[in-house]
Amino acid sequence: QVQLVESGGGLVQAGGSLRLSCAASGSVFSISDMGWFRQAPGKKRELVASIANIGRPNYADSVNGRFTISRGIAQNTVYLQMNNLKPEDTAVYYCAAKRVLMSQFDYWGQGTQVTVSS
Repeated sequence: QVQLVESGGGLVQAGGSLRLSCAASGSVFSISDMGWFRQAPGKKRELVASIANIGRPNYADSVNGRFTISRGIAQNTVYLQMNNLKPEDTAVYYCAAKRVLMSQFDYWGQGTQVTVSS
């Protein structure tokens, strides 16, 4: 089992920045990819960014160039630096982890609210 705990959400004005953090505990050795998803009211959950143990990060087109995903040295933490935030970035952001050989993310955090005011 893997537990994920997010922190760092909040309220920010458009053009501002926030940094989300996610710490994994438990069977962290089984994790290959970590990522951030978001879900706005009335919309489907969508992938924001993901990063594997080895390889280049992957970003949604809507955040590419504004958001940066990174993993800690111990590989059991993941961060999302969000710059130039826009009102349309308002959503609940979820940290996720995918175990080795799994095709989809199968562990989720509880979510953290990000609200961007215009």
